[in-house]
Amino acid sequence: MSIATLDTSEHPGFSTSTQTLFAAKAEKGLNFEQIAQYIGRNEVGTAALFYGQAKARPEDISKLSELFQIPHSELEKQLNGFPHRGKAVEMPPREPLIYRLYEIIQTYGYAYKAILNEKFGDGIMSGVSFSTNVEKETDDDGSSWAVITLRGKW
Repeated sequence: MSIATLDTSEHPGFSTSTQTLFAAKAEKGLNFEQIAQYIGRNEVGTAALFYGQAKARPEDISKLSELFQIPHSELEKQLNGFPHRGKAVEMPPREPLIYRLYEIIQTYGYAYKAILNEKFGDGIMSGVSFSTNVEKETDDDGSSWAVITLRGKW
């Protein structure tokens, strides 16, 4: 089983919580799927917590404290702030939709990479042997939702 880790020398802008969580994750030998199941979030949301790209709920902090045997008060201090969305790379686009797509990658990119590496090993998803689909869903209250599927050869 592959475990996503973090080289903090490559990512000096990440918070203390990122370093703490990745160290505990490596020590326990857990992947994001296992952690996600334990805390009751999806994999991407869980990985985003680790990268400081998502807001931790009180129950996330309690479960992570329990799982990793980190004192609750220590973890709460580290995770109680606001997410660091978009901090990792610059976003040059000015067109609003393109900007939002870049924003999605900035928020979840490291989480996707970690989970893909855990599932497939070292490599990248092709942008050439690649397909994508956009669908529209409408929920019960009439709100429209965009569904974007990305499918690339590994």
